Amino acid sequence: MDSDPGRLLDRIGQATGRLDAEAAGLTDGQAREPSLLPGWSRGHVLTHLARNADGLRNLLTWARTGVRTPQYPSVAARNAGIEAGAGRPAAELAEDVARSAAAFAAEAAGLPASAWDVAVHGLTGPEHPAWFTLFRRLTEVEMHHADLGLSYVPADWPAQFVADELELVTGQFARRDDVPACQVEVTGLPGEPRQRFVLGQAGPVTVSGPGWRVLAWLTGRDDGAALSAGSGGRAPVMPAWS
Repeated sequence: MDSDPGRLLDRIGQATGRLDAEAAGLTDGQAREPSLLPGWSRGHVLTHLARNADGLRNLLTWARTGVRTPQYPSVAARNAGIEAGAGRPAAELAEDVARSAAAFAAEAAGLPASAWDVAVHGLTGPEHPAWFTLFRRLTEVEMHHADLGLSYVPADWPAQFVADELELVTGQFARRDDVPACQVEVTGLPGEPRQRFVLGQAGPVTVSGPGWRVLAWLTGRDDGAALSAGSGGRAPVMPAWS
């Protein structure tokens, strides 16, 4: 996984540029239409992305100052903020996404080199070095841009993002006991004609396909029907990833 802050910031900038361009073209009606996430409109997704930028910026402030700065006050506050902002006009949503992303990028650009290894942690999940906050932000932007259900789809995810995210997701799934035992064979990763991951215990099923589609299946964004699962079978149903 790429851990270089400079490269990660460049990748976040490119991903944010694509998101901003699409958000800027939304009409008020489109913003209120359902996204691909159950129960959320596109306004919910865009508001979440904006508040996520604010929350992850708090973690960078923590790393820079040494003063514990929570990502969000609480789960309830996070959820309430998303709900409160979801119904805003499309132009206001797009401006919020762009402004919050720019503030996050500015905080990251000002972080001294020594701060990137400072341990921080989000509202949930384990402690991690500050540089991983950048990867978390990249994940949010790429995944949720596709969740808007507009022109950007999982097949558009950059190959390096797919490779890094597959390393993270399969590593997490390999440590869980609710994941069906199978092997995953992925094609199309940078410099890797074919790569294999083991989930749970190596079982009799090998699921294979292009990296972007495998990642979409593992993260609940594809049903896996187009993946090969040996002897004409189907890819197993995966538990929720978070």
